[in-house]
Amino acid sequence: MQTKVVKFGSVEIDSAKIKEAARLIDAGGLVVFPTETVYGIGCRVEASSLTKLNKLKGRAVGKYYTLHIGQKSDIAKYLPTVGLRTEKLIRNGWPGPLTIVFELDSRDIDSQRGKLDREVFENLYKDNSIGIRCPDNAVAAALLQAASSAVVAPSANITGRPPATNGGEVLAQFSGQIDLLLDAGPCKYKKSSTVVKIGKEGLEILRQGVYSLPELEAMSQVKFLLVCTGNTCRSAMAEGIFRKYLAEKLQCKVDRLEEKGYKVFSAGIMDMTGMPASPEAVATCAAKGIDIKNHKSTALSRQLVEESDFIFAMAGVHRERVVSLSGEAAGKCILLAGEVEIADPIGQPQEVYNSCAELIEKAVKKRIGGLVI
Repeated sequence: MQTKVVKFGSVEIDSAKIKEAARLIDAGGLVVFPTETVYGIGCRVEASSLTKLNKLKGRAVGKYYTLHIGQKSDIAKYLPTVGLRTEKLIRNGWPGPLTIVFELDSRDIDSQRGKLDREVFENLYKDNSIGIRCPDNAVAAALLQAASSAVVAPSANITGRPPATNGGEVLAQFSGQIDLLLDAGPCKYKKSSTVVKIGKEGLEILRQGVYSLPELEAMSQVKFLLVCTGNTCRSAMAEGIFRKYLAEKLQCKVDRLEEKGYKVFSAGIMDMTGMPASPEAVATCAAKGIDIKNHKSTALSRQLVEESDFIFAMAGVHRERVVSLSGEAAGKCILLAGEVEIADPIGQPQEVYNSCAELIEKAVKKRIGGLVI
């Protein structure tokens, strides 16, 4: 076999050549293409093609390869349910030098078994998990979108040898053994993607690569912000109550929420910082087993708004202030209790605080009940 080489410049991608490469993959051929990390060997997910790939790489039968997708929206074909933290990691990490191993529950696995071709299902899912990568490379993205088959693309190297990071290194190992090489010059990072497993227990690095664990934890942390006026009554209580029920949903202790990838905080639209929660708010929460004695008020800022993924306001005036700080927040800021505004209990008797907390608790339970974790 003579390996055909197609070279790409940095400006334009020849769509006819991309389609030719996609047809080769769909027909069972092996096409090597660039990513931002290393070159990969594109192969359709089908038994005879995978056997050929294993033989080329000198890899043992039974090894599972990572699915490659051309755009992150393609994830829906392979992952029916996406939790909040997973969604954020995808949003921040793809396209990019990141391979994610997703854990699926039995219901989602059954759904995929019924939806996908048998060979595709059996060769992609292992132990109720699947590894997926969405490369940040124009040639790779175009090829993966053009292919009608599900495509895996392990690094272009014989097992035990370094992955190829340019066309010359590909040919040094595979000339005459692959159908086509799409040569777009040297890869950006010249090192493998980070492989991370994400599930209910959090993140686990399976292979070191471009991203570190702290970077991935920051990229995937989900942040909830509760907003009222002074941040000493309503939002202070709401923060404590939200923490309690979120921890219950995650089946962890409150002090492990950030370890699990979730942060809950509160702020007030008044320029008031460092004030404790009101004694009545502290007493109301204490009666519910929630400790907010160490709470200190925080003034709402544009930075807080932009960093938050979900913002729950106690009243319309608070939402208006949030949106005024950042117009993009309009889509993520809503009233905590739906159409009902939660009135300020400040200066009122303890019973008013108790009633306010009951309304907050009811709203928080509803909000958290609707979250996919």
